[in-house]
Amino acid sequence: MPAVEAPSGSSPSKSTPTFSPQDVTVLFVLGGPGAGKGTQCANLVRDHGFTHLSAGDLLRAEQDRPGSQFGDLIRNCIRNGEIVPMEVTVRLLENAMDEAITRRQSNTNNNNSSSGDRKSRFLIDGFPRKMDQALRFEEAVCPARLVLFYDCPEAEMERRLLERGKTSGRADDNADSIRKRFRTFVDTSMPVVEYYEAQGRAVRVDATPGPDAVYEDTRAKLASRLGEDF
Repeated sequence: MPAVEAPSGSSPSKSTPTFSPQDVTVLFVLGGPGAGKGTQCANLVRDHGFTHLSAGDLLRAEQDRPGSQFGDLIRNCIRNGEIVPMEVTVRLLENAMDEAITRRQSNTNNNNSSSGDRKSRFLIDGFPRKMDQALRFEEAVCPARLVLFYDCPEAEMERRLLERGKTSGRADDNADSIRKRFRTFVDTSMPVVEYYEAQGRAVRVDATPGPDAVYEDTRAKLASRLGEDF
């Protein structure tokens, strides 16, 4: 992964996003911690050819990258259930999208395949966490087609995360961090979901049932919005 550049704070707005929605489809995937976003993204990658980018995974990789000037900042934000400054997250996502598109084009050229006719499609998991992140990403990187929101009760999410914490080794899979993350999600991320719902750009999926049932519901709802073969 290329090193992320230092955020410039009050950098000027770009006149156009890096990627056009005519060439790139972006679905934001949101849900509280433990809602099962990663599992459903993996299913969509397997069956429908999306590229899955987890904002959390990119941040964790950056915090561990030797020489990263943002490692301590990211580590402290994750531990405390706080949101990493958006300049860092947006740049990591843009870099990862650019890498994926370049790799796909190279593979297509090497294989003399026509699969490149289908535009690149991304599931951006766990982002945007706040409205300003959503607006910055759409302004600078690419407008999103939809928000895919997995709706799950807090009690069920906490049960899942505590179970995962027995083996995950993640510093934030403990009761105190989990509850902080719940509060952060409700206070800052639910307004994002509501904003996209008001625009008719959101798909809400009940994430309480088992993964297979949730996936079938996901596929049916995406098919109704993106087309049967999406």
